[in-house]
Amino acid sequence: MAKIYYVGDWAVLIGPSFAESPFQHAPKGLEIFNYGVWLKNALESDGKHQVESVSSWDFYKLPPGKFEKILQDNDVIIFSDVEGKLFQLAPDFFTKEEFGKRVITFPDRVKLTIEAVKSGKGLMMLGGWYSYTGANGKGGWGRTPFKDILPVKCLDHEDLVESTEGYYPQVTNEGEAVFGKKFKNIPPILGYNETIPIKEGKVLISVKETGDPLVAVRKVGKGTVLSYTSDPAPHWGLNFVYWKQYNEFWLKCLSLVLNK
Repeated sequence: MAKIYYVGDWAVLIGPSFAESPFQHAPKGLEIFNYGVWLKNALESDGKHQVESVSSWDFYKLPPGKFEKILQDNDVIIFSDVEGKLFQLAPDFFTKEEFGKRVITFPDRVKLTIEAVKSGKGLMMLGGWYSYTGANGKGGWGRTPFKDILPVKCLDHEDLVESTEGYYPQVTNEGEAVFGKKFKNIPPILGYNETIPIKEGKVLISVKETGDPLVAVRKVGKGTVLSYTSDPAPHWGLNFVYWKQYNEFWLKCLSLVLNK
């Protein structure tokens, strides 16, 4: 059984908010949404895998040393809609009373992830407004060492490509050996992160209208990195998550990073 640690695709809705006087401005509700439930269920659908789905804020607040244990205990790590800044430690782990009394450093979580991949772990980097370069550059993956292991190259400016008309995934010639003809009816996605193909990566699925990569893989040491440049959940994946082959698609992607 493969163990998978899946970070991202959670959201908190606060509101509606009411301004009841010049002095009172109060939200009247709070809801927590796990948009990762579709991917989690897909990866667990064959009964062979176990997925721990966590929010980006829980990942951010992991204490020093905890992520090292997670990397050790899991076979695959997934990051989806997780900006580069979240790989830093939360400020509350820095005790200001120790400032100036000792040199304060901690292991870099991006480098820890890369080292884990090189030793044989699988990594899946999934798209969204805060993935790759992201909205207004907030994803920032290309400004981290992740740029050296991704199967695609990040843009140096905002990379969101969106349309309510949708974009149609297209299995490439190279991808047919992996996905076959049965995955040719993938429903349209409503957006994706634009990236650039690189020689180190194999583009298995592209965007029909633009030719941009949608699914690409790359060997890194003993491990494999998979990029999916759209959202595995709504809103970009609004049609995608209800596709009858959604589970099978993600199990195939998982097999690639498990090298099976």
